[in-house]
Amino acid sequence: MSSFNRLSTQKPRQIALRVLKARLAGQDFTENLFDSELSNHHLTSSDRGLCQELVYGIARNQLALDWLIMRKTEGRTQKDDLRLLLQLGLYQMFWLDRIPNHAAVHETVEIAKNLGFGPQAGFLNAVLRTYTRERVETEKLLRDLRVSDPATSLSHPQWLVDRWIARYGLEKAVQLMEWNNSPPPTFARANHLKSPSSGLTEYWEIERVQSQAREFDWCESGLVFELLSHPSVVTLRSFKEGRFYIQDPSTLLAVKLLDPQPGETILDPAAAPGGKTTYIAQLMQNRGRVMAQDISDDRLGLIRENCKRLGAACVEVSMAPTGILENPSKKFDRILLDVPCSNTGVMRRRVDLRYRIRAEEIERLRETQLLMLRQAAPRLRSEGTLVYSTCSLEPEENNGVVTQFLAEHKGFKLISERQLLPFDNNVDGAYVAKMVTN
Repeated sequence: MSSFNRLSTQKPRQIALRVLKARLAGQDFTENLFDSELSNHHLTSSDRGLCQELVYGIARNQLALDWLIMRKTEGRTQKDDLRLLLQLGLYQMFWLDRIPNHAAVHETVEIAKNLGFGPQAGFLNAVLRTYTRERVETEKLLRDLRVSDPATSLSHPQWLVDRWIARYGLEKAVQLMEWNNSPPPTFARANHLKSPSSGLTEYWEIERVQSQAREFDWCESGLVFELLSHPSVVTLRSFKEGRFYIQDPSTLLAVKLLDPQPGETILDPAAAPGGKTTYIAQLMQNRGRVMAQDISDDRLGLIRENCKRLGAACVEVSMAPTGILENPSKKFDRILLDVPCSNTGVMRRRVDLRYRIRAEEIERLRETQLLMLRQAAPRLRSEGTLVYSTCSLEPEENNGVVTQFLAEHKGFKLISERQLLPFDNNVDGAYVAKMVTN
């Protein structure tokens, strides 16, 4: 059993190390991993906040932390356990202003001893204490690194940074990376199938939820709220009763352009976890049919769970066929095609994605996206609406796919398209194109 499984009294840091250790072992780095670990321990809200800051902060700034480590270890690669302990100490020293240097060093060394790393404690102490003595010089080096090597400074793969600089320019590319390294706010979509927005905020007042209404030009007024302070969302009565859904405002643009109407029949063939699906049902006032499909029982379970909680009674959930072309006689008024993509617009939320994504994957995904559009096209009624949606920033997956599809399908016409950019719109990145049949 890993030595990280022995907890000391320094719970927030210990738990953070356990989660980061699991991440290095190949476990999917998601909120579920973090929440699962926290569920085994009782932490105060401040300790929980520190633990979350350490986990996500270290993951987001991994390359910069490793750069600091390499400077003092003559380029030698450290074993995972020791590397994580060094990252833990250095992150507290250079990224968390509220923790004094001496406390960051002492706590990290004590954790190392408590976890059975006594022989390495001297080395750990020496590296961290050297940086306490060189704090001013190191802070300048980190500022200089931002200019000379923004990819390392902001912990993004060089090939992706090069793409963004070529497309947006250096200043906006840096803004995008800074966005990805910042903790995302929590947004809630009011579920008007259950209660009006005024009723929801009254619930929140009782539940000690501090919120602020947020306006976006693609959302109706009173739909989106930012949750500023709140207990665990899943414990709230208003959540359990389905009065709201946690959802970034960028994801609402696709449904807005789809413009679903009561009484229509709509296909959502890649629907999990159901955020867009249930918003479609909301705009349809539960009148009509929404066919929500996906490719696995687990994903279908998420859709069913959310539809039940939110009261989206007009949604019919089923396994996606091997090709949407199966049963081509069944036509739909509108189709929302939210395709698998590189997810480069949501790197702030998918923290580990930047270390896994590869340039060649964009072309592979592009072929899948085109195939799904080709399969969806025959399922649309005359004068129907097809909305194509991604959470990618990459033009090959967005306008590039739509342009090729339109060249192949002369019966379709592009009505509108829009790219949401974090540094312009203050939401996650997304692309949406609305097409209609002649």
